[in-house]
Amino acid sequence: MNPFDLTGRLAVVTGARRGIGRAMARALAEAGADVIGVSANLESSGSDVEKDVTGAGRAFEAIRTDFADPAAVAALGAELAGRERPVDILVNNAGTIRRAPAAQHSDADWDLVLQVNLSAQFTLARAVGERMVRRGSGKIVFTASLLSFQGGITVPGYTAAKHGIAGLTKALANEWAPHGVNVNAIAPGYIATDNTQALREDADRSTAILARIPAGRWGSADDLAGATVFLASDAAAYVHGAILPVDGGWLGR
Repeated sequence: MNPFDLTGRLAVVTGARRGIGRAMARALAEAGADVIGVSANLESSGSDVEKDVTGAGRAFEAIRTDFADPAAVAALGAELAGRERPVDILVNNAGTIRRAPAAQHSDADWDLVLQVNLSAQFTLARAVGERMVRRGSGKIVFTASLLSFQGGITVPGYTAAKHGIAGLTKALANEWAPHGVNVNAIAPGYIATDNTQALREDADRSTAILARIPAGRWGSADDLAGATVFLASDAAAYVHGAILPVDGGWLGR
């Protein structure tokens, strides 16, 4: 048997419309999983991620949810947890970022980033994870960050949230590992997505970042594919509470 085979499993991927989330959804589908894609602005049909998943021969469902709305996230969790077909894999990837020096970082930006990147992640994991615990199986994968380990510059809310994701990953793993539920996280490095566009367009920052990356390049969203499938599969059956960097060697520098 292939321990990486996800045939017959149902995966939920949040933040699936583009970037890292889209690549994760595509990778899971190519490994055999049916996919529910969730995003604030996800098209009801015809999205790029839907084409990716159906092109791999798997079923796709789109759900539009604003992760800045706590009530909407709670409703999503209840709906997913109440389905007849259980969620086997939850990829908690949705996120946002706001950049401003700490002395000028507004309460509104802080609250938004903490809600989308941390509070919503817990709400959804709690709802879906509770059913996984009762069933005795399931995989939850969070998207952490290099800023789960470091402080960053001009992103205090994002850094606080991503440190929180690292802690939440370990806390849930401690409770749910005995019940057959694997909770882990992927920490992407500097990936060429919308979130890093400002950095890539800043010649000085981009040069400094590239000089620090042993691999010598910005990552692509597809660089997260292998780690996603691994943590969602039986190959990671004894992996609990891990935060797996996919960073071109940044943290080892």
